[in-house]
Amino acid sequence: MTGTPTSRERIVDISITPVAFADPPLLNAVGVHEPFAIRTIVEVITDSGTYGLGETYGDEAHQARLTLAAEALIGTDIFDINHARTRVDEALAKDSSAGGHGMSGMITDSSTLDRVFSPFEVALLDLQGKKLGLPVSELLGGRVRERVDFSGYLFYKWAGHPGHADDRWGEALDPAGIVRQAEKMVSEYGFRALKLKGGVFAPDQEAEAIEALATRFPEVPLRIDPNAAWTVETSNRVAERLASTLEYLEDPTPGITGMAEVRSSASMPLATNMCVVAFAQLPEAIAAGSIDIILSDHHFWGGLRRSSMLAGIAETFGMSLSMHSNSHLGISLAAMLHLAGSTQNIDFACDTHWPWKNPEDDVVAGAPFHFEGGSLEVPKAPGLGVELNRDRLAALHQRYLDCGIRNRDDTGYMQKLDPDYQALAPRW
Repeated sequence: MTGTPTSRERIVDISITPVAFADPPLLNAVGVHEPFAIRTIVEVITDSGTYGLGETYGDEAHQARLTLAAEALIGTDIFDINHARTRVDEALAKDSSAGGHGMSGMITDSSTLDRVFSPFEVALLDLQGKKLGLPVSELLGGRVRERVDFSGYLFYKWAGHPGHADDRWGEALDPAGIVRQAEKMVSEYGFRALKLKGGVFAPDQEAEAIEALATRFPEVPLRIDPNAAWTVETSNRVAERLASTLEYLEDPTPGITGMAEVRSSASMPLATNMCVVAFAQLPEAIAAGSIDIILSDHHFWGGLRRSSMLAGIAETFGMSLSMHSNSHLGISLAAMLHLAGSTQNIDFACDTHWPWKNPEDDVVAGAPFHFEGGSLEVPKAPGLGVELNRDRLAALHQRYLDCGIRNRDDTGYMQKLDPDYQALAPRW
């Protein structure tokens, strides 16, 4: 539907639907991915019957907060995002019964309001774009690039989940396995940058994997992310070993202070999506000199407009920018494309888990995303440029109901398989 900015619409209904999709056994610093990843699909419906889409985490506490926010947003003007955010803030302040941080993975201290409001803001921008006949990238200031570059996201992994058939990626538990995985990523998607999720094995073994990748792909920028599994001393030693090999080193050690110590001696830039995940953490990190690169993520920075604000802060203080990824579906990928497509200072290829997802496991209609040379085109259709496939949504919701996973727990899943396993930070 198209019209003029003065022809306003209001929210009359919001659907919140948890879904689950198959996830490979990807190893990381706190355990291993469970057989299913969980997400929540937000659908905001206006009085004209138009819908806007958002996607976010699937944990139970987060869903409870999403429900509170949805109730508060009924009747809101779809163009009044500032008022919508205020209403969500007030609703969350009145009810603390949701409990828990409600956020998947290792990032637990971002702003509650930002992570709750983000999918609604994306849905409102989707609605605005549909109303005006414009892609979301135009609402964010206009495209500065037609395509967005992504990096191949490499993981140590088992051949398949215990008790399940091997997946199409196979085992990768040593440098040779990581190189084989990278060859498949590059062959199928054309990635021109590669990132290894570390923190799984001894640091020297992971450094050996990076060196093997450098030998196999001498022209490809490389990164490693041990998710704060190393001490400052270990981080400095590995940084020295890989000084001529890494494009950047991501979150080698815990905390703003520890990162500042590593950055003071490391020859390559330091990146984070762990020690700085909220606006309130920026002043301390900037003063300490902890980071060179922020890996933005609209899911916990408050949506697309606040992520654009983060880009401005990064530019002001001479920091670079890229984009973090968690396991996600097509609604999030579309939002990431619009944000990166309209952000001038995206300085490095963005992260994405997209190759790890089965193509048929999605809620968007058709197959709108086609990698060429490791990049995707920024959608040009109104709004996000994706539509909902309700049959797929119903199927993935049923999978959520059947799989029994209600909160992501990489550590708990690992401990079921290895009772002696402990998540330690730092480990080495």
